[in-house]
Amino acid sequence: MSTSYDGGDQRSWTFLTNHAHTLICIAHDPGTRIQDIATRVGITLRTAQTIVADLVAEGDVTRTRVGRRNQYEVHPELPLRHPLEQDHPVGQLLVALGASAEARGAGVRPHRNSSP
Repeated sequence: MSTSYDGGDQRSWTFLTNHAHTLICIAHDPGTRIQDIATRVGITLRTAQTIVADLVAEGDVTRTRVGRRNQYEVHPELPLRHPLEQDHPVGQLLVALGASAEARGAGVRPHRNSSP
């Protein structure tokens, strides 16, 4: 089944997972709503809820209730989950894709395995 994104362009796959897309949305806007994530990623509301719950359960994201809304915090220092990428922190991916405060000029914290 093709996924529609970017103005209706039909594709059968992408290089990043829906979990990565969701994390990018949260990193870009920590006050984002689940419905907004679902719309931007091109997934159902239920799937977005499940993915955010996965990210929170694994510790990649912290969710804090602020009034009637949730505020999220991404933990960029944690390693990527797959064995091929586990030597790299989540923050490197977010910086590379321009989805983090570091990428927008707040300063990058070097990872122990990153080159100077």
